[in-house]
Amino acid sequence: MSKKFIKRREQREKKRIALERIDILFSLAERVFPYDKELANRYVEIALAVQQKAKVRMPRKWKRRYCKRCHSFLVPGVNARVRLRQKRMPHVVIKCLECGHIMRYPYLREKKERRKKKDANASH
Repeated sequence: MSKKFIKRREQREKKRIALERIDILFSLAERVFPYDKELANRYVEIALAVQQKAKVRMPRKWKRRYCKRCHSFLVPGVNARVRLRQKRMPHVVIKCLECGHIMRYPYLREKKERRKKKDANASH
């Protein structure tokens, strides 16, 4: 086996481990949040450090669960407000109630995907 192949395999393994750790840390943050918010926020910070170090993308299911400014773990209804807006472009608005930061995520793509699936199922 060539050195290049071995190095590439090691990189893949590092990224896989990093993603596993991020998932574990966010799961722990979710579990511990009702009792200890500070610990949950610490888990998020560690997960972000792991993500940066390994140069991996944050999994989509966790990407919207922390504040981009203060890095606190967000739980809708507790320390985050979630609203749907239709004006201009349909989007989800998440407001962190810890620091007041507002994050907007479009959901037009999801609507389009749902419509495509519906059309595909209707044609069969």
